Amino acid sequence: MKWLLFAFACLQVSECIVRVKLFKGKSVRDILEERGLLKGFLKEHGRNLYSKYLRPSQVDTSAATESLINSLDLSYFGTISIGTPPQSFTVIFDTGSANLWVPSGYCSSPACNDHRKFNPQASSTFQLSNRYVSIQYGTGSMTGVLGYDTVRVSSIDITHQEFGLSTREPGSFLYYARFDGILGLAYPNIAASDATTVFNNMMSQHLVEQPLFAFYLTRPDGESGSEVVFGGIDPNHYRGEINWVPLTREGYWQILVDSVKINGQVVACQGGCQAIVDTGTSLIIGPQSPIQTIQTQIGAYFEYYSTHGVDCRKLPRMPYVTFTINGIDYPLSPSAYVLQRNVNGAESCMSGFSSMALSNEEQLWILGDVFIGVYYSIFDRGNNQMGFAQAV
Repeated sequence: MKWLLFAFACLQVSECIVRVKLFKGKSVRDILEERGLLKGFLKEHGRNLYSKYLRPSQVDTSAATESLINSLDLSYFGTISIGTPPQSFTVIFDTGSANLWVPSGYCSSPACNDHRKFNPQASSTFQLSNRYVSIQYGTGSMTGVLGYDTVRVSSIDITHQEFGLSTREPGSFLYYARFDGILGLAYPNIAASDATTVFNNMMSQHLVEQPLFAFYLTRPDGESGSEVVFGGIDPNHYRGEINWVPLTREGYWQILVDSVKINGQVVACQGGCQAIVDTGTSLIIGPQSPIQTIQTQIGAYFEYYSTHGVDCRKLPRMPYVTFTINGIDYPLSPSAYVLQRNVNGAESCMSGFSSMALSNEEQLWILGDVFIGVYYSIFDRGNNQMGFAQAV
């Protein structure tokens, strides 16, 4: 497991721009595939991989209204610490959810035993609350209790931060995950159990210079240098102008996509469609019919369950797929939207597009890491907008 390196520049804590460097580790998909378990896992869970976007009425009433994990390839993670003295955990910095949680010493599930667990007795600043949290996944669930402690993200100490301590983590997904927990960066109104979010506390405690954060995700697989910046924007990771896009809803980071085109022809989102910008989703997700049109036009073929393969030799001849957002074109090259992997010495290519059904919002899309890896993405809480620029 690769570890997080820290870099930061500030005059004082209240004016600090925090830069957290992330390294892309081996994905859950790759681990399962290497062990011959991927097909069985997809057969059992393939229809529910993205269920964090289900409406509350569609999940068990004992679970919280929002779920966190939606992909087999959540591979960008960094390190935070909790408690006094600090206990370290690897977490997904996830703009598609709002809760912070980690495994705890209260948990005896196999997934907890295979990861770092927070020990409340070892922290002099920990306070246990009398509230519980329950989060439903498409591939399992997490239940636990809520507590308060000091959370450190890079150089910033967030005092009295509310977080979840898991007591149960059933299922195999979290067992194979190379991260311990989740740090949600969506709006607080979707937080399970109304827990206070990490970024809200960063703002209220005046720990960031600006009320925004930005993601730079390196691609292809294995390349180092990915980072999330809290409180500022790193001009070294993009070129040209930043194009700002207003949010259409403040919960997830939701925007309007004008259209999706291939070879100048609209193939999806005719007349516009809603999309969520989500660092916790690896692929670009959309409704079944338009995604199938895209798969056909790029030459992808159905493999099994939710995956489509691509002939690696055809990459130079494959078309660009262009998303138009707020009047600006964002083209994706074949090398950007095709995931190239080497598993057990064999090269394989997989389409970076996948389909799903999202409750009654059939036209809702998710712009995951395939998109964010090409376009430096700024999440502006102060102005409730997204910023995109060409990543370098």
